[in-house]
Amino acid sequence: ELKGIYSAREFVWWYNGHPDCSDLDPDLKSTDTAVILGQGNVALDVARILLRPTSELAKTDIADHALASLQESSIRKVYLVGRRGPVQAACTAKELREVLGIKDLYINILEADLSKSAADEEEMKNSRIQRRVYEILSKTARSQPSHPISGQRELHFVFFRRPENFLHLDDCSGKVTGVRLEKTILKENGGSGRQSAVGTGQYEALECGLVLKSIGYKSVPVDGLPFDHHKGVVPNIRGRVLSHTPTEPLILENGLYVVGWLKRGPTGIVATNLYCAEET
Repeated sequence: ELKGIYSAREFVWWYNGHPDCSDLDPDLKSTDTAVILGQGNVALDVARILLRPTSELAKTDIADHALASLQESSIRKVYLVGRRGPVQAACTAKELREVLGIKDLYINILEADLSKSAADEEEMKNSRIQRRVYEILSKTARSQPSHPISGQRELHFVFFRRPENFLHLDDCSGKVTGVRLEKTILKENGGSGRQSAVGTGQYEALECGLVLKSIGYKSVPVDGLPFDHHKGVVPNIRGRVLSHTPTEPLILENGLYVVGWLKRGPTGIVATNLYCAEET
């Protein structure tokens, strides 16, 4: 409920001119620091918009009201916060390269965060995308100077931290002043080969005046369709919708199909959904 906290989805809709969020009017003037919770492609895109020179944004089809607001923005420092490490970053290589390629941008990645465990190596062996993302982050960390130049915009990757709560002053302003983060470590998650972030009980605070939450999406049910509330999908086999019947769960609804995030869950980019649509 604090001022200065937005969902990344609303923010993306705002700068893309979506009518539902054209009146969002985020306050970009009263702080120089933004914290983005999440390290997926949406989080990267939001960071890119906040840090890219507006002279370059003006050549794109960004919404006019967003461009005007960004031209007056005071944001100079953006933190991208992730619960796990660089091996598990949820973005893809192309989107990562795009934000790292912003002109005259200082990028901070701690060398200590790049050390890999045997479980990390195993994860990378099984995923080309994770391997590429880790390689790009490592190469970037090695090529950066130790400190930013005066006036330079900054992008900080913060790994192994999860948000505990938002901070504010005990006054009547009701504005966010920071995020309290818990340090995490990775533990193997059963036999899945994945690793989960576990809290250590150690905390630190990041001061900021703007927070954007980008920790994933969940589809909403559609009237008249069966819905798996745990997975956030319409039950289906390769896109063919399954009926409500609990006793015979593999009865297919005649002529009814589903595609995209409602079919698979909220993962993947436009190309992923293209292949998904072709399969259906």
